Amino acid sequence: METPQELSGERIKQTASESVRAGAGIRERVHDLTLEALRSRRFDPKSVREVVRAVSEGIALGAEGSRAELRQSLADAFHGLDEALRKTTEAGQSALRQLVATGRGFTDSELKAALASMKRIEDDFLATVGHVADAASAQVQPELRKILDEARRSGTETGRQVGSTLTEFAQRVSVASLDLTLAGLEAAGEFGARFALLAAGVLGGVADALRKPEAGSTEKKSP
Repeated sequence: METPQELSGERIKQTASESVRAGAGIRERVHDLTLEALRSRRFDPKSVREVVRAVSEGIALGAEGSRAELRQSLADAFHGLDEALRKTTEAGQSALRQLVATGRGFTDSELKAALASMKRIEDDFLATVGHVADAASAQVQPELRKILDEARRSGTETGRQVGSTLTEFAQRVSVASLDLTLAGLEAAGEFGARFALLAAGVLGGVADALRKPEAGSTEKKSP
C-alpha cells in the first residue's frame, strides 16, 4: 500500500467546509475526509488533534452557508467526525492486539504509551471541537455547543471504543498511570514508532476499503 500524501490543514478545512455547504451526504463526506486525513499522517495525539481542528473549523465555516438546516448539518458533520475517530481508535486497538500477540520485543512501556495516546482521543476530540465552537460565528456557536453538551452527556462512539480498548488491556497496564505516561512522552517528543506505523497501516486499510463499496455490494448480489 502506497503512503498517501499528507493533506494540509488548510485543504482539510476547505474540503470539510465544502462538504457541509453542499447539504447532502454530510455525515459520509466528513467521515471519509477525516479518515483520509488521518491515514496521511503519523498515528499520534498531535496529528489527531490537528486533523480534528481542521475538520471542525471547516464544519463551522460550511454550516453557515449549508443548503441543509443549520443544526442538522452540524449534527451530521459531528457524527461523521465521531465515527471516523471511532474507526481510528479501532485501528489502534487492532494494531495493539497484533503487537502483543506476536511479541517481538514489544515492551510494556510501548504498550502503555500506545494506550495513553488512545485514552486521550475522546477528550482531545471534544476539547478541540469546543475551542472551535468558542471561535465560531454567532449563528453556529450556540448550535455546536448544544451538540457538544449532548455528546458529553450521552458519550461518543469514539469514547465507547476507547473504553473497549482500555478494558481489553487493563490486566497489563494501570489506566491511572496513562495520563502521566503520555505527558512525559509528549514533552520528550517521543512515541511508539512500531505502534504508530502498524496502526497507520490498519487505518489505511480501512480508508482503502471505503473506496471499494460497489465491488463488495456486487459480490453479495451475485447468485
